[in-house]
Amino acid sequence: MHGISRIDLPQNLTKLAYDAIKSYIMRENLDEQTRLTEDSLSRQLGISKSPVREALNSLSSEGLVRIEARRGACLRQFSRKEVLDLYNLREALEVCAVATAELTPKLVTELRGSVQRTEKLLKSKDKQSHIDEDTHFHGMIAEATGNAELCRVLSNLQSQIWLCRRKTYDLSASSAPDAHRAILVALEKGNRKAAQTAMRRHIALVRERLLAFLDGLSPRNSTEKTLRIPNRPRR
Repeated sequence: MHGISRIDLPQNLTKLAYDAIKSYIMRENLDEQTRLTEDSLSRQLGISKSPVREALNSLSSEGLVRIEARRGACLRQFSRKEVLDLYNLREALEVCAVATAELTPKLVTELRGSVQRTEKLLKSKDKQSHIDEDTHFHGMIAEATGNAELCRVLSNLQSQIWLCRRKTYDLSASSAPDAHRAILVALEKGNRKAAQTAMRRHIALVRERLLAFLDGLSPRNSTEKTLRIPNRPRR
């Protein structure tokens, strides 16, 4: 008689912890000096330290947090050179994406809808939804290339870049609808060269405004926030 298969609950908890902690650091205005300790996170999430440790290790390997022995983790801080490198790599990938994406009527329709939603979200000052929609627009083009590796790398780049520019959102957010529309119009016409130019200009504008901000950046006080895993499964 075969026994019942064991439920690998720690693995499930690790995924839940990863998602919760990543959402926390991406959506909250944390100071770079805020400490993310295993004790604090496991207590807030209501789980043991092991899945929290694994989640932090994954986030560290993705370049989103920095782990220090006996001090916990904190948000990764990017140098000017690192920011420039991230944006240059993003530009190369995104220009490649608009050059190789399969242009279907469905894609064009979805991109058009995204541009319209971006405009509405900007006007309603729904910051997080606007950021999500911005990421979705670029993600749809990347997915249309059929290149899974490009999508994976670009997704991680987007996360790192958001950590870099989360305090400069207002400097470039208003440019997104027009920039996305220019890319859309070029793709609608099948003009790959114009789409590549529009994408370069879009990324360059955000990059230059972010770099200008970083050049005059001053330290800020840390803030205390909490996070939770909703509807946590029973252990």
